[in-house]
Amino acid sequence: MRERREPSVRTTTTEPTGRGSADRERARSLRRKVFLLSGVAVTIVAVLFAVLWFSPLMSVRKIEFVGDGVLTEEELLPVLGIAEGTPLLQIDTGAAARRIAGNPRVAEARVQRNYPSTVRLTVTERIPVAFFDSPQGTHLLDSDGVDFAIEPPPFGTVRLVTPAPGSEDPATTAALGVLEALPPLVRGQVAEVAAPTISSVSVRLMDGRVVVWGGVDNSTRKSAVVSALLTQPGQTFDVSSPELPTVK
Repeated sequence: MRERREPSVRTTTTEPTGRGSADRERARSLRRKVFLLSGVAVTIVAVLFAVLWFSPLMSVRKIEFVGDGVLTEEELLPVLGIAEGTPLLQIDTGAAARRIAGNPRVAEARVQRNYPSTVRLTVTERIPVAFFDSPQGTHLLDSDGVDFAIEPPPFGTVRLVTPAPGSEDPATTAALGVLEALPPLVRGQVAEVAAPTISSVSVRLMDGRVVVWGGVDNSTRKSAVVSALLTQPGQTFDVSSPELPTVK
């Protein structure tokens, strides 16, 4: 005789309606509070920014100049274009620095806000390492070959002889690279560096001796050889092949 099974009954537990409504209301209330607090915070920040943007309390009352060469505060501050009384937050420091960097003598310019009321201008000038003569006068070049001034060369600068002196000229780049590679004691004796081509650089010392360098390749080895080679008698010292240097 088959056993009779009782029909199964599925039981579903439901949360009391009152409790669910209370939780939903608390969640909505919390969201409203977060939204309200966020709006208040944004408003406070906007008001504070507006106050600082226009406030005379954080306006320019002093401009500091830090330089290291020929250029003076009187020359550069008018170019800076920042007037006393200008709110600090309204100053475009990048644009001000670019205006100063437009001066050929300037290698780097930096403009900073120093709160509450100071602007600092820091200028690094180009250092002349070589010069060349032209119908217009004597041009000064820095270590990158930038032609930045026409004036008498300072003591210690070297005459540069290349077909087309300048930062875009490969022969100029090679000649200045050789100058930089020379040992300091030799570099201090150089009167002229010549580079008809990038692979035929030579250096004339103040006493008339000539160092034939060749190209800028293998300059570390050439620099190590030339100091010892210059202790020997001779007029021309060839280190273009540093493994087989010669003296004539």
